[in-house]
Amino acid sequence: MKYGSILKKINFSSNMENAKPYDLFPCTEHVETVILLSRKAPDAEIKVRLDMSELDITSAESKATYKEIQEYVKNKYDLHVTNLYIAQVKREFGIIERENYNTGEGKAKVPQVTAEKREAIIDALKYFQMIE
Repeated sequence: MKYGSILKKINFSSNMENAKPYDLFPCTEHVETVILLSRKAPDAEIKVRLDMSELDITSAESKATYKEIQEYVKNKYDLHVTNLYIAQVKREFGIIERENYNTGEGKAKVPQVTAEKREAIIDALKYFQMIE
């Protein structure tokens, strides 16, 4: 049987443009078939031009990384702050990068940032011009 001959007998709701056999398993008699289906030729094309200035990124999100904030706090205050603490403080100021799935769900106690570390993180966020 010729490659793709079974496919030609199938009634697709789309047009079958092309069928090609691929021997993914050499030394066997099996051959995979890849087909290109198309529904309809497009009536028109839409060209979109996107400038980097139009991207939805706040100035705060484009500034310092968690590691840079940790290093700043360590060097200036000799404190170790975790990503969790930094995220808590950033959330206070409306800097939410993504949903946090590690919120404890009421089952476990999530550590809260101490006042001393909170102030150090706020200073770092100001230093990196992420908040005023």
